[in-house]
Amino acid sequence: MKQLKICLIGYGRMGKEVEKFVLQRGHEVFLKLDNEHDWLNNIKEFLLCDVAIDFSIPNKVINNIHKCFDGNIPIVVGTTGWYDQLKEVESWCFEKNQSLFYAPNFSVGMNIVFEMNKMLAAMSAKYNYKITLSETHHINKKDAPSGTAIQLANDIIDNNPYYSGWKIGSQQDETLIPVEVTRKENVSGIHEIIAQSDEDIISLRHEARGLDGFALGAVLAAEFLFGKKGIYSINDLLKSGLK
Repeated sequence: MKQLKICLIGYGRMGKEVEKFVLQRGHEVFLKLDNEHDWLNNIKEFLLCDVAIDFSIPNKVINNIHKCFDGNIPIVVGTTGWYDQLKEVESWCFEKNQSLFYAPNFSVGMNIVFEMNKMLAAMSAKYNYKITLSETHHINKKDAPSGTAIQLANDIIDNNPYYSGWKIGSQQDETLIPVEVTRKENVSGIHEIIAQSDEDIISLRHEARGLDGFALGAVLAAEFLFGKKGIYSINDLLKSGLK
């Protein structure tokens, strides 16, 4: 495997975790960009990078993607909270013949839960279960609900015709999935789907024990994306069998 020169965009809690796995897998953290000052002073070095991994903040992501596309740098985006602009970003990627890998969650375990959630949603419609969602993250997470919770909600809507949307908090409109959002100290990420009927309750829960799973997944995504053009997701990575 080629040793990659990796640029870390965003060097906070998640960026530092990603750095550990970049080094562990034999790559180089060639550049760290955490603010506009870093960008201005390191643009030449940035253009020498093989792949960028973004764990910045939602209101910076689109600009970061633009910079990577303009510099012909493949980008893996782990930041969430920008998917309302996804269609536009996808258009830019294809128009400029660039490379983008994005995922609401890089954890293999969480992606197993995504598939189980789709099945639960379909069966819930058939057997008249009502569904609620909850997510808990660390207090510094900027977007709410999490991108993972939004993905879970959207998958429920796609697989259960009873629901037409989602909204934070309890709902009088029963066609909207209630999403409970909690922020606490020292929580890496907890997501739970509850399906209730008059007879019983089904709970599907994922709790991250730390950030290692997300960080490793992002580095694997960078390895997968290098040398490719187009748009890729975690499903592409999992199907590739890359370890």
